[in-house]
Amino acid sequence: MIFNMDIEIEKIIRTRRKTIALQITDDATLIVKAPFDASDETIMGVVFKHKKWIERKRRDIEARDPKFSPKEYVNGEGFLYLGRYYKLKIVDEQEVPLKFEYGFYLSRNALPQARDVFIEWYKDMAYEKISERVGWYAQKRGFKYNKVNITNAQKRWGSCSSNRNLNFSWRLIMAPLLVIDYVVIHELVHLEERNHTKAFWNRVKMLMPDYEKHKDWLKKYGYLLRL
Repeated sequence: MIFNMDIEIEKIIRTRRKTIALQITDDATLIVKAPFDASDETIMGVVFKHKKWIERKRRDIEARDPKFSPKEYVNGEGFLYLGRYYKLKIVDEQEVPLKFEYGFYLSRNALPQARDVFIEWYKDMAYEKISERVGWYAQKRGFKYNKVNITNAQKRWGSCSSNRNLNFSWRLIMAPLLVIDYVVIHELVHLEERNHTKAFWNRVKMLMPDYEKHKDWLKKYGYLLRL
């Protein structure tokens, strides 16, 4: 860890980038991304310049309710799926590693790989549900896309590539269906409106008049969509 006055830097990541970027993680730690040739003095100067922003972001994270706790994969623990929490039960003699039947059932044999097992299940469900929603909206509104991909993105819920591929983070499957629909519509509109212009948001609103409510949900509770 590195300290700048009373500001603690958890990590400095040096890459080929040209500018210095500051990131406050979901557990309120500060990560600095900097060019290879940026001196410690330069980095500390940027951090100090943005001290008030860092402190405000940390206060916002610390004030979050409910709090996020990393999963422990124990009986009774709640896991999100389509906006609802379902309890986990560890079971013996289950043929598949993880099963969902209005609750999650994890094979005791799979406990050492529990996180990976959950991620794989979430990815499968995300592909199934998001592909279904993309297809439905595309057919209804005449959007032409190439294919749907499920990604490991931590900060980006969705993206639209130049070759008309639609990419979505698997973590979205934890959100309510209408929130998923908002992200789907957002990326479909990007097929025709590349930038976040007034025309873009007008098109989103035409397809989902209350989109701001779902956009705000992601901003407020998106930190919970992780393991």
